[in-house]
Amino acid sequence: EAARAAVRTAEINLGYARVTAPISGRAGKQQVTEGALVGQGEATLLTTVDQLDPLYANFSIGSTELERLRGASNVSLAGAGKSTVQVLLPGGRAYDQTGTLDFSDTTVDPATGAVSLRAVIPNPQQALLPGSFVTLKANLGELSGVFLVPQAAVLRDANGAYVMTVGADGMVVRKNIEASIANDGHWLVTSGLEAGDQVIVSGVQKARENAPVQATPYQPGQDAAHAGQQPQQAPAAGEAADEAAAEAKPAE
Repeated sequence: EAARAAVRTAEINLGYARVTAPISGRAGKQQVTEGALVGQGEATLLTTVDQLDPLYANFSIGSTELERLRGASNVSLAGAGKSTVQVLLPGGRAYDQTGTLDFSDTTVDPATGAVSLRAVIPNPQQALLPGSFVTLKANLGELSGVFLVPQAAVLRDANGAYVMTVGADGMVVRKNIEASIANDGHWLVTSGLEAGDQVIVSGVQKARENAPVQATPYQPGQDAAHAGQQPQQAPAAGEAADEAAAEAKPAE
């Protein structure tokens, strides 16, 4: 029995000579060579195996911003597994695989004041490499009752942000708004506008409250085309807020 136990012990020790990776991936640089002296009784790093498909993307969101989203009455937040994440590669090119949020921490990092999140990104072509820095656009939920208005239409004074609109009687009407988020050349207006409002974009600097105007549908680039001319007061989409409402996108 003692001899059998010695044989079994030798077999177990021999098994330690074969190291099996606990995950599938690609091995990195070899850290030790055959015949090298390694530590006995302590772990010796042989190599590092990186999982390439899928990858995990770690990012964070400010606790103040997260609390504002949770407390907003017009925001519907999506939970882990439902929120989508889009990766932007260097140069602004969008990665063709969409990730999903799979983890959201329950505590705030006191050093940064942020909450950690993690997304799973499919990487079948292995175009992304572990350790890379990328830009993420996370769809954490949906905003309702908000409008995208061209940045040129939003003015500011001591009282805050406002836009000029065309009233039902054809007169210019000022409307105070809340617009704190810029998105791809537009301001995200969270209050102050209603569906059907016609927002003046082109020639807005010459628009005067209670003055009559004749509005035409706004076309992007119209300001440059009318430079040096007396521009007509144009709505941000004749169906301005209608189009803005149709184009309202989930908060990113």
